[in-house]
Amino acid sequence: MTHDEESFCADCGLVVAAEWVDRSPTLGDLGMVGNAEQSIETVDPLRTDKGLHTKITKSTDGHGNPLSNEQWQKFQRLRKWHKRYQFGEGRKRTKRLNEGLRDIEMIGGNLGLPGHVVKTAARYLRRASEARLAGGRMAWEALAGGAVLLAARESRIEREAIDVDVATYTKAPHERVCAAARKIRCELGIDTVPVTRPNAVMTVVDALDDDALPGSAAVRTWRLAHHLMKLGDQELVGPGTSRLTIAAAALYGADRLTPQKHLTQGQVAEATSTVVPTSTSRISRYNCELVDAYEARHGTKDPGVILDQEPDTLH
Repeated sequence: MTHDEESFCADCGLVVAAEWVDRSPTLGDLGMVGNAEQSIETVDPLRTDKGLHTKITKSTDGHGNPLSNEQWQKFQRLRKWHKRYQFGEGRKRTKRLNEGLRDIEMIGGNLGLPGHVVKTAARYLRRASEARLAGGRMAWEALAGGAVLLAARESRIEREAIDVDVATYTKAPHERVCAAARKIRCELGIDTVPVTRPNAVMTVVDALDDDALPGSAAVRTWRLAHHLMKLGDQELVGPGTSRLTIAAAALYGADRLTPQKHLTQGQVAEATSTVVPTSTSRISRYNCELVDAYEARHGTKDPGVILDQEPDTLH
């Protein structure tokens, strides 16, 4: 008989064959295999040159004896050339990538994340570097934390408030880590990773005063804001901004689209800032972009295009 990949004799219980299936990510999935046509040597995505180099770090010979002056000068020249070859032409960007990879190792070590999660995060950071996502308000430190957050969510790690845990050991604020994760996911088109804060709009609604939105208006505004959030991800509205800030802008934009206005930018900004710091200028900017995206998608600003549909058809 065969049960769970194990074949055994039904009479005496002798195990004839046990073929266990390893369902963990393969080396190919993690980008750890070189050119298959040339070699199958594994490489390390946590190294800028994929780990195929040796580091000259010692100041002693092979027997542990101090180097002579002549040997030391030769060693210094070798180390200088080694650094030049290690980082190549894009020296500055490669050094920053190297620092980001070290940050990923540090975050993964502090949180005790599995090795495949850390290597997946390194792959995301490398892709972010190739797409030149760093720059402006998007720092390498935040990108490293965002890459770890995406990798952890993709692996379905059973840990509550994983974004807070990652931000604790990242050299960037919580808001910037979430913003970096959203930027990587949107800019690189990583659709397999669950979004951070899937109920971001409801979080903003809960932060508002109880009488800010009447009961009937709250449901309609939430449905419209939820649709604007989806448009924001598809049309890349504020990809370097945290999802909660975009949710605040979507809620205010939805209120603008409805006939009766209930919210002000100050109300929404103040309520959202109790969770993630934001400002009226951000809400003003992004809600206009979201409303423009809505008009471009549906050819009108009529909220009935979405609100007249059955709720189940919006998912």
